[in-house]
Amino acid sequence: MKTLKTTAWILVSLLCAVSFGFVTGLLNPDEKVNGLWLVTAAGCFYVLAYRFYGGFLGRRVMQLDDERSTPACRLEDGTNYYPANKYVLFGHHFAAIAGAGPLLGPVLAAQFGFLPGFLWIVVGAVVAGAVQDFVILVGSLRRNGRSLPEIARAEIGWITGTATAVAVLFIVIVALAGLGLAVVNALAANPWGTFTIAMTIPIAFLMGWYHHHVRPGRVGEMSLMGIILLILSVALGKMVAQSDLAIWFTHDRTTLVWLLAGYGFLASVLPMWMLLVPRDYLSTFMKLGVIGLLAIGVIILAPDLHMPKVTGFIAGGGPIIPGPLFPFLFITIACGAISGFHSLVSSGTTPKMIARESQAMVGYGAMLLESFVGVVALISASLLIPGDYFAINTRLPAETLAAMGFPVENIHRLSQLVETDVSGRPGGAVSLAVGMAWIFSALPGMAGLMAYWYQFALLFEALFILTTIDAGTRVARYLIQEMGGYVYAPLRRINWWPGVILSSALVVGAWGWLIATGTISTVWPMFGAANQLLGTLALCIGTTLFIKMDKARYLWVTAIPMVFVGIITLTGCHDLWWIFLDRAQTTADPVTRVTMTLNAALVALVALLALVVLAESAMKWYQYLILKQPYTTTEIPDGEGIRIPGGKCC
Repeated sequence: MKTLKTTAWILVSLLCAVSFGFVTGLLNPDEKVNGLWLVTAAGCFYVLAYRFYGGFLGRRVMQLDDERSTPACRLEDGTNYYPANKYVLFGHHFAAIAGAGPLLGPVLAAQFGFLPGFLWIVVGAVVAGAVQDFVILVGSLRRNGRSLPEIARAEIGWITGTATAVAVLFIVIVALAGLGLAVVNALAANPWGTFTIAMTIPIAFLMGWYHHHVRPGRVGEMSLMGIILLILSVALGKMVAQSDLAIWFTHDRTTLVWLLAGYGFLASVLPMWMLLVPRDYLSTFMKLGVIGLLAIGVIILAPDLHMPKVTGFIAGGGPIIPGPLFPFLFITIACGAISGFHSLVSSGTTPKMIARESQAMVGYGAMLLESFVGVVALISASLLIPGDYFAINTRLPAETLAAMGFPVENIHRLSQLVETDVSGRPGGAVSLAVGMAWIFSALPGMAGLMAYWYQFALLFEALFILTTIDAGTRVARYLIQEMGGYVYAPLRRINWWPGVILSSALVVGAWGWLIATGTISTVWPMFGAANQLLGTLALCIGTTLFIKMDKARYLWVTAIPMVFVGIITLTGCHDLWWIFLDRAQTTADPVTRVTMTLNAALVALVALLALVVLAESAMKWYQYLILKQPYTTTEIPDGEGIRIPGGKCC
């Protein structure tokens, strides 16, 4: 049996190497790259990484132990702390981390060509993103589910804790704005899509009620019910869009922004079992099913990629993302390789739901799956004719795109097939949906259904976004209550309703305003830079945890990706600061001038906060490792820890 397993792993490794050879052009360099090779290269690489590197992290570095009591069991209150079914746990965690970032970032980064983005998505996820998610999840799990800022304050110092809390709050708000902007652009004047997305809310309520009160523990029944209702919503959406009811689901961009904010507020204050968990679980089935079907479609169709390996925009001057490949490729892809936002989920809701320590491997595995989502999204966008891709993601006229070397060819035909004008819809969501619809409609028996597949793809993308808004708004609410608790003690209680409502309103108001006043070319790079900076901070905090676990010999696990991502992101912040200032000085619109100046100030602030955290952390490392000064840790020994009061909370 051992020989058979060894042979199987050798074959997987060989397939991985051959696939990378075709993708990079080392094999058959003169031929167009087939999308099939990207799927096999990424899939094999992830399997190998989880089996060997992930196993090494779990067994040797973090030493997961199922004999240790988890906070979900020790502090169970039925609302914020409770041991979830392992499949529900995976569903929640994957849905919470897999927002629109791995879908939209790679699509927007295709501006530079498919190869640079593909390599960073795959390699970055294995050595940086998944490592960050896993280390922070275990660190929080062993500290009663403490948030990242609380861990920073307790393990490093109050300066780092405060700087991290402020940076995290800003980053979460910008992240939610960046993700929400894409769904708003996709649903504007689209009653079919708006109806379908709206129906997911009562479906989630029904699933939560059924699983919590009617048939507790019947996960399969709840799942089947949700999937059937979701499919019916897509089918009924076209009928609604063609009826008198369409007016109720046809909204402009501004209306959608505040409807989205209202939903975020609702998701933040209601008990997790009522909306957040069932919706996340339903979304995970949808996400994994669609990504799996897309991968199968790519394998069956084996389509050639029309986007070149590298475009002329690597030196800058691109129509979608400003700036050159370094550093803008990395901050544009964002969540597809490493996402600081994940550290908030890993130190937010997920550690409060883990029943056994071994289940913490969900942190590493779920990130690899999210990265695979990014690969499939990149393939879907790269299938389009480059001129059509740019025509969808910019508002530039066809003549201008042709002058850049990317003539528009099929944009009118694509609009007819999906029954919606897809030109001039920046943000990545629409071009991704068109690419996905093309793959699905090209499968046997699917001809003539491209319009349905297009709306289905928009639903798929919106579920990614809304599940992130669910968890992200709640995490930001927790942060405001934690920080506010130092000023007014009752705010720290997460079951105190005045504090819940006030903090939730502040969060949704902030990211709603950013969506209403921003564009994809300003909000998305700012989101990417802020998100990557938070990833740097999370890896920095993880390095400190290793020292206090007496694991200094493994510091390279977090320190190397921390330095690499940190250099990239601080460079990006520097470039963005100058871009925003230049736009503020050259625009004639006073509103735009104020917005650009504020954006520049926010980018500078978050970069400064990151430098503060890195500086204090480096001082602590020097004291612990070189001067051998004693240190304490807040890691809770088994059987100890706080007890929170009973009663209803949110």
